[in-house]
Amino acid sequence: MDYLEWIKSRRSTRKYQTRPVEDEKLTQVIEAGRYAPSGGNNQTTHFIVIRNPEVLDRLAKLAEQAFAKMEEPPDMYRSLRSAVQASKRGGYVFHYHAPVLIVTANQKNYGNNMVDCACALENMMLMANGLDLGSCWINQLRWLNEDPEILAALRVLGLTEDERVYGSLALGYADREGGLPDRRPLPRTGNPVTYV
Repeated sequence: MDYLEWIKSRRSTRKYQTRPVEDEKLTQVIEAGRYAPSGGNNQTTHFIVIRNPEVLDRLAKLAEQAFAKMEEPPDMYRSLRSAVQASKRGGYVFHYHAPVLIVTANQKNYGNNMVDCACALENMMLMANGLDLGSCWINQLRWLNEDPEILAALRVLGLTEDERVYGSLALGYADREGGLPDRRPLPRTGNPVTYV
């Protein structure tokens, strides 16, 4: 695949097989994230790689409980509203049952915390596509950045006091024939370009 096709064919995967991701592939995905650009080359993005099903289930339950308690103001971001409504119905699993969740955290008082994590996540999503893995950017833990129970659970996993989550990545084999992600490029209907 040439680079532009690699980028154009990256799609979000929201349904995964239980098949584990091989260590070699997982290492490559993480290395792609670690080599992402960072503001001032600070390299402060912290990658917490979760493969333990019990830990994944616990985080999903904690997130569902936190979202179910939220009010829904009229101007609530659409995806956040969906998470809240799904949690109130019950059975909501924010990481789509992926066998791997890579949490990206950074220093909460660092001005490029989200940007640095975003660069790392994009690199990892592109590498995942190149390795025939499905992936999906996950915002839910970022939306729950100050929830005490979520913070406590993440601190057990290595999150430090001065860090917060700025994005996560669900990773695994797509629940499709052959395990390959859907690679049909989506047409661009936005993202205008102005040349000067």
